[in-house]
Amino acid sequence: MLLHFIFVIKDKELGSRSAEFEYVKKMAHFFKIWVKTKFSLDFDIQCDEMITKPRILLQRLDTHNLLKDHRERGEDIYHFYLTHFRPLLTDCTCEGYHAENFGMIRWESPKNQDDTLFLAEKNCAAVSHEIAHEILRQIGHKRYIEDVHDVWQQHLFGAIPFEQYGEDFKPTSNKPSFLALDTTLFGL
Repeated sequence: MLLHFIFVIKDKELGSRSAEFEYVKKMAHFFKIWVKTKFSLDFDIQCDEMITKPRILLQRLDTHNLLKDHRERGEDIYHFYLTHFRPLLTDCTCEGYHAENFGMIRWESPKNQDDTLFLAEKNCAAVSHEIAHEILRQIGHKRYIEDVHDVWQQHLFGAIPFEQYGEDFKPTSNKPSFLALDTTLFGL
């Protein structure tokens, strides 16, 4: 299966967020390894940018536009959108949304383009949240929504740390480049 990350960016920001897109490409490869290691599933990875132009208020880009884009690109591909807006409808506290072969989060830009720790904490961890929903759904885990939310709450409020990975995609106790949910807490 193909996991296609799509970095949604405003046309006026094109070029100024290149460092973030480079991080997205590294993060995509990290998730290829993470999914293979944690869930024994092998995904091919692709990364692209989606350039958006300003719209009037009644036509603003939202989840339904991305779901339409997902259908047009092929519903058998797992599309993951990293957007500059929060989905209007979500039950995820990470400002994300998931559906069959579809995921999205609100991507937060760092003040300093080289702040990898910010990207890991604010974005990569949230991506792992939404990917976990979809992977657990695909493998037939009945509580794929509740269990991910329980683990997320334990990470945020229960003093259980996120799994930390270095630039080499291996676990680290030093400054991480990538953060992900602790999948051992799913009891698989």
